[in-house]
Amino acid sequence: MPESWKDKLKSQLEKDYYKSLNSFYCQELKSGHTIYPPTNQIFTAFYHCPFDKVSVVIVGQDPYHGPKQAHGMAFSVQKGVPPPPSLQNMFKELTEDPKLEFKRPNHGCLTRWADQGVLLLNTCLTVRSGQANSHQGRGWEKFTDAVISELNKNHKGLVFLLWGKPAEKKCQSVDQKKHFVLKTTHPSPLSAHRGFLGCRHFSQCNDLLAKMGKPTIDWQI
Repeated sequence: MPESWKDKLKSQLEKDYYKSLNSFYCQELKSGHTIYPPTNQIFTAFYHCPFDKVSVVIVGQDPYHGPKQAHGMAFSVQKGVPPPPSLQNMFKELTEDPKLEFKRPNHGCLTRWADQGVLLLNTCLTVRSGQANSHQGRGWEKFTDAVISELNKNHKGLVFLLWGKPAEKKCQSVDQKKHFVLKTTHPSPLSAHRGFLGCRHFSQCNDLLAKMGKPTIDWQI
């Protein structure tokens, strides 16, 4: 955990739920399970997006559970790994937004977004290989609730991009008098056509940032 975040979250690291989560994670590794992302990449999103630099929050659910995909940022995959369907739909939405000059990239690594202040936060930060949702209910949800709570409390004018009911529920405590919340369906192929495609969230986000006098996001990666 980088220092800018540890200062805000250190109390969480001392709580019983987090100690239990840590024990569970260590036991998973000792039992021989492959866990994604690798241990040294669990907090990648936090390293690339320091606490005081956050301007946009995108909430995901579970890390990708396939080989070499997850590397600690929601929706992002490492270079050399084909972008999964949800990310492909995100690129489709960006490409079709008339306010943006986005060219579909040949990779799915979203590090450049994070470096500009986009926190790509999954609800759970680890998962067992090939087993979606396998680390749900172990404590990560409480930890990421604390992340959102600290952002809500200590920032003003954040833009939350919430795609799907789980993301909306995750951020229901966000003060919409202080922050901006854009909601639509998840970019998954199962739901993208019911609201996500055509939502223009990426350009709306930049419009909001510009009105506040904040730097806009260059979505090109």
